[in-house]
Amino acid sequence: MRWDNLNPDRAAPALFGTDAVVTRTFDTPEFRGITFHEVRARSIVNRVPGASRMPFEWTVNPYRGCAHACVYCFARKTHSYLDLDTGLGFDSQIVVKVNAPELLRRELASSRWQGEHIAMGTNVDCYQRAEGRYRLMPGILGALRDRANPFSILTKGTLILRDLELLRQSARVTDIGVSVSVGFVDRELWRTVEPGTPSPERRLDVVRTLTEHGIPCGVLMAPVIPFLGDTPEQLRETVRAIAAAGAGSVTPLVLHLRPGAREWFMAWLARHHPHLVRRYEAMYAGGAYAPTWYQRRVTRQVHELAAEYGIGPARAGAARNITRPEADQDPEVAHDSVATHGPASASGSRATQLSLL
Repeated sequence: MRWDNLNPDRAAPALFGTDAVVTRTFDTPEFRGITFHEVRARSIVNRVPGASRMPFEWTVNPYRGCAHACVYCFARKTHSYLDLDTGLGFDSQIVVKVNAPELLRRELASSRWQGEHIAMGTNVDCYQRAEGRYRLMPGILGALRDRANPFSILTKGTLILRDLELLRQSARVTDIGVSVSVGFVDRELWRTVEPGTPSPERRLDVVRTLTEHGIPCGVLMAPVIPFLGDTPEQLRETVRAIAAAGAGSVTPLVLHLRPGAREWFMAWLARHHPHLVRRYEAMYAGGAYAPTWYQRRVTRQVHELAAEYGIGPARAGAARNITRPEADQDPEVAHDSVATHGPASASGSRATQLSLL
């Protein structure tokens, strides 16, 4: 692994302190087959590269690798930076930055830090199963709260409800936002493409609970999976469920396949849906993203459905309408790899998130 045998004379910089890497396995049902590499990170607040499309500049990621095991996860490629496998290794070799809370407190207190927005869940899920054991997020949220530093979280994990009180405390002193990722409600598709995640229904329960407790919460409808989760009926069913959960907004995002994720997803597709392989090769022949016309079509359909059910960025905080369609609204075209969520308020609160795809 890349932290082995590193020294200052080598060209590649050490990502972690080489004297503080502990590998642990736990023979319990919850973690069987998973190896945790406990590391002491050298920094925790990361600047997003200038060429990135992201609308935020700073992120915090306490984990690398993710037991959610989503076959499409764009972050798979990052495991190769540590000489770890981007397939099964990404799902089962989890790097844990055990000093993340204390390191964040120190970095936020630095005179160089200007209190910019910090996005979490932008690489892998900070509320994946490992968080149940390591409990890094309470310390991270406490550090952000104590400095009144604005932040946002994107997650598929129900464990975020454990930290509800910390979120409420943070919302009293700064701008926060939470987005839950729910790309579809088809249970058969969920079981095969997102095998380690809570069910879509449980994730929507998170949306409902957060909203009831006054925490701004939107849904990143991601990924919309071509030919498997994009029929008009499937889109309607998903948007209706999101509306019923009380989400403040819904933002669709079509599946994108970056290197690392592309190979793993295509192998999965060949096993489960071999008749779709050629269609995917044609659709993604131009690169990681589906054609613009397709992304715009899906976005338009979802925004029209959102208007019908009374949700969407333009109607944040409005009463949900589950049974009576409303007047159509002009859909905004959003076909980037970024989703911006969160109800507007007098204080300008918002949450900006990158998908977990």
